[in-house]
Amino acid sequence: MTNSFEIRSGGILRAASPGKLTGYAAVFGSLSQDLGGFVERILPGAFSKSLAGTDPIVGLFEHDRHKVLGNTRSGTLKLTEDDHGLAFELTLPDVTYARDVGVLVERGDIAGCSFGFNVPAGGDHWEMRDGTLQRDLITVDLREVTITSNPAYLDTEVAKRSMEAWKRDDYLNNFTLWTLTV
Repeated sequence: MTNSFEIRSGGILRAASPGKLTGYAAVFGSLSQDLGGFVERILPGAFSKSLAGTDPIVGLFEHDRHKVLGNTRSGTLKLTEDDHGLAFELTLPDVTYARDVGVLVERGDIAGCSFGFNVPAGGDHWEMRDGTLQRDLITVDLREVTITSNPAYLDTEVAKRSMEAWKRDDYLNNFTLWTLTV
């Protein structure tokens, strides 16, 4: 339905350092789980209009507007679109629920991301493919990204690790200490 607020879960999340999470809130080309009679995939460029705009996009925990983790306006949430999907960097606030999120991600209890959006007119395409109704998201008005335990896109993940482990792994795998590849 055009212009109604929708939520989709999926993404890849990692901790770049204590108090910072990075990853992908959405991955291009991946099919969602059944969303109530249809599946969905996100096409490259779907978020570009939102990212070029001035409206703030918030980072939340489980889509709860009372549990803000970051905001593009303040710079505590940074979003970019690349060939893989919607990448983000989120600096967690020093509040109880954000510390809890960090612990749950580090333990692996929370392993997904999500996003909330509206679809403008012409922003999606519906088609029956192999007996399944499929919706392609062409462009969306992104409103939020969320850390979640219930992703709609199963190929997404969230992880947290210490800066020391990141440096060690990055050095051993890439022979550099100063770039984070997600």
